[in-house]
Amino acid sequence: VGTVFMTGPANLLAMLTGMDPTMWLLIVLAYYFLATLLPIDTLIARFYPLFGACLLIMAFGIMFAMLTGVGGHTMPELTLQNLHPKDLPIWPLMFITVACGAVSGFHSTQSPLMARCLKSERLARPVFYGAMVAEGVIALVWAAAGVTFYDSTGGLAAAMADVGQNKAVYEICVGFMGYVGSVLAMLGVIACPITSGDTAFRSARLTLADWIGLEQGNKVKRLYLALPLLAVGGLLSQINFTIIWRYFAWTNQTLAMIVLWTGAVYMYRKFKGSKAYLIAAIPATFMSVVTTTYILQAKEGLQLSTSISYPAGFVFAAIFLFLFLRVTVLKKES
Repeated sequence: VGTVFMTGPANLLAMLTGMDPTMWLLIVLAYYFLATLLPIDTLIARFYPLFGACLLIMAFGIMFAMLTGVGGHTMPELTLQNLHPKDLPIWPLMFITVACGAVSGFHSTQSPLMARCLKSERLARPVFYGAMVAEGVIALVWAAAGVTFYDSTGGLAAAMADVGQNKAVYEICVGFMGYVGSVLAMLGVIACPITSGDTAFRSARLTLADWIGLEQGNKVKRLYLALPLLAVGGLLSQINFTIIWRYFAWTNQTLAMIVLWTGAVYMYRKFKGSKAYLIAAIPATFMSVVTTTYILQAKEGLQLSTSISYPAGFVFAAIFLFLFLRVTVLKKES
């Protein structure tokens, strides 16, 4: 995650400024190093309000431009028809592709990090639930912007193949908001990966420190993990690992499924006699179907036909649900 969100912002900043992408890559890498090393309120907390403002300006700006028909583009009508250019199945691909804007295992790894910054548990709802809803809205805005600007899903796919993701984002921002407005929009787009990359490296350092028992109160000891992590990230940024990113999309949702099951067990044990565990158990069951179905039929998976993967996905989810009930509702009290 840190590596992907290192190269993406660097390329976008290079398009915006005309500077060498390598120079921006080094700048982003330097910021990640400081964000990984310093206390969270020293650097990250100071930049995040600005990043959040850019995100909101970008989302509302692009949405306003689409709704008012800027550039002569017309937003396609909402339809339940499968509009994928290659007619790939909506189920379960959509729930893997639209990952962080819906449910995200990666975000769950950031929860302990963000929880330490909250002054009260009452802030958990607006911070965690509110942020995921907001990101879901932003995901919808960009999905609509892509098919509107390039006139169809086929046009968007062709543009992505022709100019690449970063250039397509640049063209959409300039086309809808002009160069001045696109600067703010691009900053919003850049803020998304930046705020994932910095916390990715930071949480990786803390996770490794917990595993090996290395105390992190001392800045020198933080360097023992921060330097190797950033070095590996910098080296990985020089290779093309699109396939690895596909696996990440699946593992991201698989991790979300595991965390949801874990949360369901915790809530059952924490709130005896309550049905509160259903808040996590129901989406956990749903994501169990999604993740198992996907890996059974995906090209990077077992490549089975949908006639096999669809029923098999429901069977696996039923097994997971049974195992959950066995250790909770069906377990006899000692």
